Order: sequence, then structure tokens, then C-alpha cells
Amino acid sequence: MLPLPAQYLPFSLMRKLRPEPGEGEKEVQAKALRLRGTSEQHVRIRIIKKKKIIMKKRKKLTRPTPPVTAGPPVTTNPAKALDLPEKQEPGCPPLGLESLRVTDSQLEASSSQSFGLGPHRGRLNIQSGLEDGDLYDGAWCAEEQDSEPWFQVDARHPTRFSGVITQGRNSIWRYDWVTSYKVQFSNDSRTWWGSRNRSSGMDAVFPANSDPETPVLNLLPEPQVARFIRLLPQTWLQGGASCLRAEILACPVSDPNSLFPEAPVLGSPDPLDFRHHNYKAMRKLMKEVNEQCPNITRVYSIGKSHQGLKLYVMEMSDQPGEHELGEPEVRYVAGMHGNEALGRELLLLLMQFLCREFLRGDPRVTRLLTEMRIHLLPSMNPDGYETAFRRGSELVGWAEGRWNQQGIDLNHNFADLNTPLWEAEDDGLVPDTVPNHHLPLPTYYTLPNATVAPETRAVIQWMERIPFVLSANLHGGELVVSYPFDMTRTPWAARELTPTPDDAVFRWLSTVYAGTNRAMQDPDRRPCHNQDFSLHGNVINGADWHTVPGSMNDFSYLHTNCFEVTVELSCDKFPHENELPQEWENNKDALLTYLEQVRMGIAGVVRDKDTELGIADAVIAVDGINHDVTTAWGGDYWRLLTPGDYMVTASAEGYHTVTRSCRVTFEEGPMPCNFHLTKTPKQRLRELLAAGAKVPPDLRRRLERLRGQKD
Repeated sequence: MLPLPAQYLPFSLMRKLRPEPGEGEKEVQAKALRLRGTSEQHVRIRIIKKKKIIMKKRKKLTRPTPPVTAGPPVTTNPAKALDLPEKQEPGCPPLGLESLRVTDSQLEASSSQSFGLGPHRGRLNIQSGLEDGDLYDGAWCAEEQDSEPWFQVDARHPTRFSGVITQGRNSIWRYDWVTSYKVQFSNDSRTWWGSRNRSSGMDAVFPANSDPETPVLNLLPEPQVARFIRLLPQTWLQGGASCLRAEILACPVSDPNSLFPEAPVLGSPDPLDFRHHNYKAMRKLMKEVNEQCPNITRVYSIGKSHQGLKLYVMEMSDQPGEHELGEPEVRYVAGMHGNEALGRELLLLLMQFLCREFLRGDPRVTRLLTEMRIHLLPSMNPDGYETAFRRGSELVGWAEGRWNQQGIDLNHNFADLNTPLWEAEDDGLVPDTVPNHHLPLPTYYTLPNATVAPETRAVIQWMERIPFVLSANLHGGELVVSYPFDMTRTPWAARELTPTPDDAVFRWLSTVYAGTNRAMQDPDRRPCHNQDFSLHGNVINGADWHTVPGSMNDFSYLHTNCFEVTVELSCDKFPHENELPQEWENNKDALLTYLEQVRMGIAGVVRDKDTELGIADAVIAVDGINHDVTTAWGGDYWRLLTPGDYMVTASAEGYHTVTRSCRVTFEEGPMPCNFHLTKTPKQRLRELLAAGAKVPPDLRRRLERLRGQKD
């Protein structure tokens, strides 16, 4: 636990613990023990006499406590009567600095070192660019000569402020953070009053950060209703600057006189379960959806996490549990990084929505479920999510819970198939000697001691078991759609445009999602962190953003038939529950429209001309595109293509190759493109011999002559 002074307890609990006349330390301790049965906050009590302490300029401290630089001498409350648990429960949701609901114009400061360190950069979890001193630094920082710095937020409406969360400066070059601050409030930005300790009546001084990244929550001794809130740093790291990133906890209050414009309401008309679900709650919700729509749903597990939590998938189709000939398989995967929680909740909302709308007879949803088989994996990294969930949406920070329990980043854990393919291409071996598709797993990757997470292995086996055609990998922390390749072709290049042979298709898929996502299409939104993706339509080639060796997108493209993109859903990786309805509205149409893109291109069945049976593993090659796909076990295939005329070739071992022209139009498809292959004479002979049939005399003599010529 991190002990905090009594003035930072919620007022309701402080009032219950106030000593009555005649009560001593033992009586107060007993009262605290009784409160454990009614409160989740367990409190340790330490009673000392009140006395006045004047904090002078601090001397340099040694580790583990970093040295601080003090502003003007400040008076603190000495009555450290209570030690809080590490996890304080905020009573109000965030005002919206991190999620960008608070606009740049609502943030002001006493001074700034530069534009890139202005108040608009003082948002919780904002990330800097690689270079300090540019337009995208990682905090608000006051000028060094500013002796009384302050950072101010205008809520624009009467608001009940209940707490503050702070971080230091995000930078790979500098260490700057505030170690203590005061809080003031105003209704007109001219007359201010401070947050005071109830026990002493003096201005409260709140302990802030001891490192740049860990969010620190301070609840106010007593919530305050005002329009403006101001943070006044009092001390900061010695040798550093007064820099902070913040989130404000605040509840809206009624405005009976209508003196202020009405605050926007976050909401959705869909009656869905808008809350964060831990593992147990997620499993319960999936079971409820399955029970509500048993004819179109099936819940199954593809494996277990390192800690033994099952990776549950919700399958939704008019024939759940079976692959129907000619019906494509599509998937959404979320929670690869456990702290990026929005994708998880969107998939739980999507399965509720599809079930509900199917029962209501919605034609769009009905067509989706009858024309394709949808698989939803809401949590690929359940161990990481449980870590993040325990910390809470505002206190988890930027990275805690990202990795699995073994410390593996799952999006760098898939086999690197790019390198062997590109080396073979450089040697002129593709596609005659080395295939341009379905590349096998490298030997090192299959060894028992290979560093492969159980979650990764489970997903790979899932990919190999089901003939997926289309997928999206849902992430968080930005607002952009990235497409393969994710790994740069030039070794050690940090970023480089590296398109696939299907670049046109991937750009189309990415643009479809970005173009139907409300947040991405908002012309007034500001960039999340340090890049403005709106300048390029909110889509980017993954390798041109930052190289990711071993990504799931690249692996899916090179090891299977599936085309997959990454969707970065929100600036806030773990948005508060009250923002989930709006996030659902931002993404609902995009999630549905993206699934519908599986109809783009051509589809058909490759059959044996004599038996009319489907031919499994036949290769479908498109002239001019150096990437092939294969047929499923029933001979059916789907090839995503943009509109145009294509020469398509179907080939299979033991059959004559067939080439035909296939046209993809702008009409909703897919366009049918079927093939009938004829067996070669050699294949017919093999089948006769395998069946024990006698070889005709003339054919036997011919074979003997051929053998003699070879000898």
C-alpha cells in the first residue's frame, strides 16, 4: 500500500472515522475495523498530535526518493492520521482530458516552455515524439523562471470536482515531474478558492509523482462545485522542470437557471451492457448471449493463457459449428495488448447487438449472419487484461497489462515469415521454388524451447483450422487503421513504406473502416499524441508508421488466406465506462461495414470435372499479383480484389491448369468464378494402380519402353 495523509480520504469515510469525545486511539482503531465490513477501503489508523509544520526548501534527497525543487515555501497539514490503500475509488468519471472530450481551448497555463510543451499537452498518458523540442512533447511544462506555475481546466459548465490524477513528462531524454501541488477552483477565472484540509482549515498540499509514468490519484478532501479547476505545482524533481500530465475527475451538476450551454450527453440508443467486464463477467455475458440466441451462436475456446484462462470465441452464424460451402469465415480479435480494453468491450457489445437485432428481424444483420460465419475473440491476452482491470481505467497508465504474464508482447511473437520470403524473392526463387503464400513455420519456431506464448500458439492453430478470409485486430491508443506489411523490408529500418502485393485491397479495407468511424471522420478532432493521421485519411502502412517484426497481420497474410488490418480505436487505451456508449456509436457502423467487405472480389468452387467433387488446397493465382490463395477442404475459395478485369488461374496437383477471365464490378459481390479441372493421365494411372486395377497391355509396354529410354 502507498500511505497517504487523512485529508485525501473521501469525506464520507473521514466523517465516520472522526473521534468522538472521550475516544482514544484504540476506540478509533476498533471503529475502523467495523467499517471494513461496509467499505472496500481497508484503513490503517495512526493517531498523532496536531502541530504546525512549515516546509522549508528541501535538501537533496537520496534514492529511492528523488530530490525535488520547491517553489515558494508552503504550509502543509501535519495530521497524518490515516493511511489509504493503494487503490482509491474515484467517485466521479474523468472530465475527458485523455479522451479529448476536453478541447485544447479549455486548457490554459501560467506559462509554457514552448508550444510543444503547452497546456494542450498536459493530458494524461499523452505520448511525445522521438525528439524533444518539437510540436509534440509529452507534457505541459512551465517556464523555469515561473515562480508560481499553474495549469487550468475550464469545464465550461458547473461541475462537481472530486479528484485529480497526475503523471510526469513523457520523454526518452528528460526526467521531469511534479512532486506536490495545490488545487484551486473558480466560477469566473478571477476569484479563486483552494481545497482545504477539513481538520486544519489550511490549503491542502497533495503528493504527486515519484516517476514520470505512474498515474497518481488524489481525491479532494471535499468535492467542490465550480467551473474552473487549477493545479498549482509546489515542488518538483530537483534539476527538472514543473511538468505534468493530468486528468480531472468530475461529475456534472444541474444548471436550473440555464446559465451555461447544455453539456453534451454521451449515450447510445442500444440497450446494451455498457461496462468493463473482467474475465468472470465476460464469460457470463457470452453465456447469456448464447442462451438468448442459441440458434445463431456458439461459444468455444481455442486454448488457454499462461495463467490458465481460456481464450473464448463467440461464433455467430445461421449454422454455428460448421463451415458451409461457399460461406466465408471472418473474425475480429481484440485484447492482444491487455491494457487496450476498448476493443474487448466493442466485441462484447457487437455480439449483444447482433443477437438482439437478429431476433428483431433486422435485414442487414440477418444477411450478415446467413451469408458468413463470424468469429469474435474479445480477449487474446486475458492475463494482461486482468492486471489492467485491477488497476482501473484511469490508473493503469500507458503500458501496465500490455504484455502477457510471461512478459511477451503478443504482437511481436508470431513467426517472422517476411524475411525468408524476401530473401527468396531477392534470389529469384518465388514463386517457382518458394511459394508466395502459406509459408511454413520456421524450424526454430516449432522447437519446444522456442519463446512462443501459449496465447500465440492457440491463435496460430485457430488460423490453421478455419479458412478465414478477412480479419481485423483491434487495438487502442491512437485513431488510425494500419495495414500490412508491418515489418520494414530494409533490415533495421525504423520505418519504411513496405506494401504487400495486395496493397490496393488493404488500402480499401482500411479506408472503409476509417471512413465509417465517427471519431476518425470528425473534422474538428485534434491528433491523439504526436502524429496527425487525418492528413492521410486516417490510414497508414504499418511499416511506414513503425516496424513491427512478428506481427499477427503479416503472419496472417503470409501463412493463411486471411487479409487482416489493425484498427487503433481510441486515443485512450482504457476509456472510462461512461465513454463506452459513445465509443460504441463511433464504431458500430464501421464494425458492420468492414465485415461486409468480405463480399468484395471473386469467389467460387474448384471441382473435379469428372466427379464434381471439390478439390482441396487448389491454388488460385491472379495475374499481376504475386500472392496466391488456396481452396478450403470443400474446394471453395474467396479472393479479395478491387474492381477490375483479372486473369485467374486454378491449379492443383494431378490436374491440368485452367485459366479464365473474371470481372469484379462495383456491384455488391462477390463475383462467381468457378473452375472445373481435369485430371492428368499420370494422375489417372496413379489412381488405377492405387485401386489395384490391372494395367492394359499396350500401356504396360509403353511404360517399359519409357523406362528403357531412361536407363
